[in-house]
Amino acid sequence: MKDRVKQANEMNISDWLDKKEAENIDVSQIVLPDELSYDEVPDETIFFEEINFDGILSTADHPFSTVERFGHWYYCRGRDKVTGNHSSGMEWKLFTKDKDLALKIAKSHIE
Repeated sequence: MKDRVKQANEMNISDWLDKKEAENIDVSQIVLPDELSYDEVPDETIFFEEINFDGILSTADHPFSTVERFGHWYYCRGRDKVTGNHSSGMEWKLFTKDKDLALKIAKSHIE
């Protein structure tokens, strides 16, 4: 019974973003609550590219760009290519409902 109540009260990323947007909050750069960002997997990964000259076993930070779909929201994020192949920092992110915009931004950060 407790599990059913818990499931009914849980909010997914898409619903949470809709709620924030309805509160007139700019969600494009919003930070997700930990309980949402760690527990939910995307419905789909639309795009992913990584620049990794070291090979698959490298544990270094590499530039990457990805677009993931959560319901009707697209989450673009990555690490800019201008940081170099082994640099941390220069992370970026964007939430949008516009798939084409999400893909355009993700690709522009990795080119």
